[in-house]
Amino acid sequence: MLHPKEIFGFDPLPARPRFTLPANARVAVYLIVNVEAWAFDKPVPRQYFGAPGGASVVPDVPNWSWHEYGMRVGFWRLLDSLNARKVRASAAINGEVIESHYEPVARAIRDAGWNFMGHGYHQKPVHLLEDPAAEIRRTFEVIQGYSGVAPKGWLGPGLHETPETLNQLAAAGFRFTVDWPLDDHPVRMRTSHGDMVSIPYSVEMGDLPLMVAHQHESSAWLDRVTDQFDRLYAEGELQPRVMSMSIHPYIMGAPHRMKYFEQALDHILGHDGVWFTTAEDIFDWYGKRA
Repeated sequence: MLHPKEIFGFDPLPARPRFTLPANARVAVYLIVNVEAWAFDKPVPRQYFGAPGGASVVPDVPNWSWHEYGMRVGFWRLLDSLNARKVRASAAINGEVIESHYEPVARAIRDAGWNFMGHGYHQKPVHLLEDPAAEIRRTFEVIQGYSGVAPKGWLGPGLHETPETLNQLAAAGFRFTVDWPLDDHPVRMRTSHGDMVSIPYSVEMGDLPLMVAHQHESSAWLDRVTDQFDRLYAEGELQPRVMSMSIHPYIMGAPHRMKYFEQALDHILGHDGVWFTTAEDIFDWYGKRA
C-alpha cells in the first residue's frame, strides 16, 4: 500500500510558482450537485432523524421520502435557479440513476450541458462492494454510453476510497477525483495506470455536513460560502485558488434554503476576476498548463 507521500508528496503552497487561471482570474469556482438513487428495501444511506427508540427500520419511509423529494422537486428547483444564472454544474451521479425511473433527471442534466462525474453505480461506500473495480468500470461505461462522452471525474460515495481505488479509477478511464480535500490547487497523483489529478474540494463547503451532520440553520450556508469565497478571492490576487461547493437536491433544494443558496451564488457572480466553471474544465485547464 502506497503512502500519500509516494502518491503525491508534500508541496507547501508558498513554495509554488504562481498559477495563471483563464482570463487571469483570482478564483476558479465550481459546484457539484450530487444525484443519487436510494433503495426503498435497504437501509437508507443517511438519515435526517432516526426511528423511535433508536431502532433500525426497513423500509425507512420518512428518510427515503426525504431523498425522493429531492428527485421529484428539489432538483428541478435548483436547475431553474442555475439556468437563470447561466451556471453549469458538475453532476456527481450514481450510474443507477441513468438506468432507473430517475432517468428524466439525468436527461435534464445532459440537456443543460453539465459535466457528468462518476459517483459509484450504487450509493454505497466502495469498502462494502464485492468487486469495487467492476463497479467503477460499470459506472464509467454507463455514463459514457448515456452522455456520449467519457467521464473524467469521480466523487466516491462519502468520498471514501480503499488503498486500490485510485488505481481502479485510472484503469477504468477516470482522470481526476475530488475525494482528497487536501489543497487549494490541483494535485497530480501517481497510480499504477498513469497519473490522476486531485481537484480541490472542501468537506466544509458541502450542504450535507453543514446542514445535516452539524445541523446549522439554513442561513449558515450563505455565511459559510461568502466567507470562504471572500478569503480565497483576497488571497487570489497573489496566488489564484480553486473553490468548491457541493450540494444535494434533497438538502439544498428545500424551499427554505434556496434564497441563501441564490444569494451566495449572486455574491460570487458579482465579482470580477472569477472563473465560475466546472470541475472538468478545471482539470482540462490544469492538464494544458502541466
